[in-house]
Amino acid sequence: QVQLVESGGDLVQAGGSLTLSCAASGSIASINAMAWFRQAPGKQRSFVARTTSGGTTNYADSVKGRFSISRYNANNTVYLQMNSLKPEDTAVYYCDADAKRYSWSPFYNYWGQGTRVTVSS
Repeated sequence: QVQLVESGGDLVQAGGSLTLSCAASGSIASINAMAWFRQAPGKQRSFVARTTSGGTTNYADSVKGRFSISRYNANNTVYLQMNSLKPEDTAVYYCDADAKRYSWSPFYNYWGQGTRVTVSS
């Protein structure tokens, strides 16, 4: 099994910064892409940022220039540095990873339980 555990969510004032972390553990042969999604109250889960094993990154338009995703492959951890936070960034942030448990197995998609970010105005 593969587990993803997010941390770093907090209450922060508008304009502030937070760094979220997501650590993948368990039986892991390799991880391809890792990503962050978020779900605001009353809304559907939406894409925030993604990074591949090769370092390619892409972002939702709403966070470009403010958020930065990075990854430390040695310990299967992905980070989301969030700057210039706005009240509309308030959401539960979820980590997502495409991982394979064995070299011969296919990639499956895994989700963490989420970490809550609240941005006050």
